[in-house]
Order: sequence, then structure tokens, then C-alpha cells
Amino acid sequence: MKRRQFVQTLGAGSAVASLGLLGGCATTGSGAKVVVVGGGYGGATAAKYVRLFSDHSIDVTLVEPNASFVSCPISNLVLGGHKTMADITTPYDNLSKRHGIKVVRDMVASIDPAKRTVKLASGGELPYDRLILSPGIDFMMDTLPGMAKAGAADKVLHAWKAGPQTLALRRQLEAMPDGGVYALSIPLAPYRCPPGPYERACMVASYFKVAKPKSKVIIFDANDDITSKKGLFMKAWDDHYKGLIEYRPKHKLVDVDAATNTLKFEFNDDFKAGVANVIPTQRAGDIAVKTGLATANARWCEVDFLTFESKAQKNIHVLGDAIQIAPGMPKSGHMANQHGKTCAAAVVSLLQGKEAPSLPIYANTCYSFVTATDVVHVASVHRYDAAQKTMLTVPGSGGLSTAASALEGEYAMAWARNIWADSLA
Repeated sequence: MKRRQFVQTLGAGSAVASLGLLGGCATTGSGAKVVVVGGGYGGATAAKYVRLFSDHSIDVTLVEPNASFVSCPISNLVLGGHKTMADITTPYDNLSKRHGIKVVRDMVASIDPAKRTVKLASGGELPYDRLILSPGIDFMMDTLPGMAKAGAADKVLHAWKAGPQTLALRRQLEAMPDGGVYALSIPLAPYRCPPGPYERACMVASYFKVAKPKSKVIIFDANDDITSKKGLFMKAWDDHYKGLIEYRPKHKLVDVDAATNTLKFEFNDDFKAGVANVIPTQRAGDIAVKTGLATANARWCEVDFLTFESKAQKNIHVLGDAIQIAPGMPKSGHMANQHGKTCAAAVVSLLQGKEAPSLPIYANTCYSFVTATDVVHVASVHRYDAAQKTMLTVPGSGGLSTAASALEGEYAMAWARNIWADSLA
């Protein structure tokens, strides 16, 4: 196994510890330019590892509109009052200071695949030899006509991109009278972070249990059943939040009246909530769709899993939640981090005139807090299958927690610290 392939197989923390293996492992692609769009788990990791895998010989520019990285994993704890925004925020400074990455704080207006240029919203242009696009998700708001009304998006929040809406939703929960109902609407899968909504229900209920014991959490799930860690979440709801959390499957949301916080469903009665938290149907980020990369149901970007190169455009690689996932592959922060390393190794090889590594293997672990301290997890390992040209789950790998525990809570926070360092330090 080649050295870059070896690093790809490691988890976030192990990868940090193993960077010493990389010294002198690559001939240079000197003068080549890589532009990375999006500084989330996928993009930040890819930018850093292109520099590392090329012995800092490839020029890397990261385009990201935000001043700091804000983590979606752990953000539900902010809603529960157990963490602050500062706890989940990391600056991009080290990518520049330690790795020589040019960080451009801007949005991308358009991409010209023929000219290999990225046009910035501010008017500038960036040329590239290879473009790595990690645009995350955007919402299909046209599926909820009422959300297009003036002020609706400021009143009925998703908070599914950690940041200002996370704080705004927390304030709505604090302002809701004791005895009110928080209604959480979950879209049909696939969506970012399969267990995330159920964790959110736990965190909001943990806040209500202490501060608003007469209040209630009602989960309206468009899916037929809980999509991840079902038994573990149901046990947590029964052990810790009996009477506080109610789960209603097969409730597909078709519209919202933001003025009255009323949810409207396809086959079920309308419901008026004290706080309505609507997670809309999702697709690849706008710039990917605009560039013609969302070739799977006009929602997700199909890629070559050896290189993450788009099947629609040469020299453009797409990572993270925006892609059409392989069987059993979740849309998660850890998975995006693994995509970033696999893609970085492939891009460096291609720019050096070599074949991309042929056996990417990567792991995923997803932790969910069910109380302020107790956590459950699901894990999996994925390996490239040359015959099927996709990633497949390794038989017997991964698995679920046997039960929630405070020890897993410590593991979860260690995972967060390690992956933030792996992507951004």
C-alpha cells in the first residue's frame, strides 16, 4: 500500500499523528494550481492535504465566505444549552500560517470548466489546473411555497447549517413559554447527517426537562421510521424524556404558514407549533447545480470514487454532502473529511502525471448525544470495489453502541477535537 493510501485509511486523529510518514514521499507538481471551493470538513481537509501530499509544492487557494469554520457536529449541544458557539468555531488562520494556503474570503459566482477559471462574487478570477468543489448542501425551498413569503425564512428556521440560525433557534426555544410545543420536521432521506434530527430532539428535550418541564418535542418525520440508531434513540427517549418527546413517522411536509407556525402535511392534519423547526429537502450546493454537476435526479453530483472527479466535468472534483453517495455511505462530517484526503491524494498524483491510488479505504464514525453527557455511535468502514466502481461497506466492520454512556461522550468530544485539528490545524 502506498503511503498516501495508508494515510487515507486512518481516522482523523490517527492521520494527524501519521503526517511524519509523508516527508519526501512525493515528487513535486511544481507550478500547478488547485482551487478549493468551500471550507467545510471536505474542502478544508482537501486543501490542507494537497499541500501536505505535494510537499507544499502545489499552489492551493481556498475560497470560503465565512471568517471561521463552524461545526455542524456538536452544534445541537448549543441548542440544548450545553455548549456555546465559541466551542464549535475554529478560525482558518492555520491553513495560511502553517500550510501556505491562500484563503480568499468570498463567494464563487460561476465556474468556467472550459477555461478552468473560477469567477468570484467580488469580480476577480482564479485559474486552476484542478478544482475541488465542496459546496455542502442547499435547500429545495420550492417544495415549501409558504417559505418564499417575506420574513418566513427568518421565523421558521432550519439551523441545518451551523451558524447564525443555531443561535436564533436557541433564542426561540428560550422565548417559548413553558407548556409550548417545539415541532421538528425531518425530510425524506437522503439528507445531511442521518441521526442529526433525532439527536436534536434529545438536546431540545434535555433543555425543556430542566427549564420548561411542561413543554413538549414533537418529531414529524417524512420517513417511514427513524433512519439511524433507532433502538438507541427510542431507549433514550424512554429512559430520559418519557412524555417529553413524541415521534410521528410518515408526515411529509408540503408547506409552512410561517405567520402562525403551522406545518401542513401531505396526508395528515395541520399542526400549529410554539416553535417550528423545519429541515427542508436538500440537494448539492447551488454552485454545483449551477455548473451542471448535479446529474443524479438534478440533486446530487455523481463522481468517480477513485478520484472524486465529477462524471459531468473533467478537472472538477466534488466532495462531501454534495455527492451521490455510495451504498451505506452517510452524508456526514467524518465522511467528508475522508473524501478530502482521498481526493487530495488523487489530485496530487494526477498533477504529477501518475495514476491515482487504486485502493481508497476510509472509516466513518457518527456520535450522537442523547443527554448532555451520554452518547451513542454508529461506525462503518468503506473500501473501493473495482468491479462495481463504487465504495462498499466492508463486511463485519463498524457497528452500533450497545448502550449510551458518558465514556462515549468523552470519545465524542475527543473525536471532534481531533477532526477539527486534522482539517484545520
